Amino acid sequence: MAIDKFPVEAGHIMLFARAVGDPNKIYYDDAYARTTQVGSVIAPPTFVQASAQFDPDYRLRPKIGQPWFGSGKEPSGVPQGSGGGGTGLHAEQHYEYHRHPRPGEVLTATVRPGQTWERQGRRAGKLIFTETITEYRDQHGKLVVTARGVGVRTERPVEQS
Repeated sequence: MAIDKFPVEAGHIMLFARAVGDPNKIYYDDAYARTTQVGSVIAPPTFVQASAQFDPDYRLRPKIGQPWFGSGKEPSGVPQGSGGGGTGLHAEQHYEYHRHPRPGEVLTATVRPGQTWERQGRRAGKLIFTETITEYRDQHGKLVVTARGVGVRTERPVEQS
């Protein structure tokens, strides 16, 4: 994923905060935010994850006329047997804030691989962990947030007992 332009807009911040159930006024009330230590409206934790919607190739973003991975019990757009027989999942997400994103900024996101390691699982065989690092920078090139995600793939599906 490479996001060339992720505008941080006040309305987007407010809606994100509402979506995650965070009523803190620092996310939408300018007058209140000016009285706080940070002095302005800021984006809530994990807000930068919304940048995926600005990536036309984001695999979980629905695309008109194309099968979609979906959100139901079974994936609706992924053919059975794809992916080597094992399963994968998002295992961890960490955010390091160098400062708070603020309305009016335009962020870019660049992704680079991190570490990869393996463990032996009891029921699914080998577990392969892969780390991905995403750096979010403002329009001046200053680092704002570093996100580190860890995914895990299994060697084979877990057998039902």
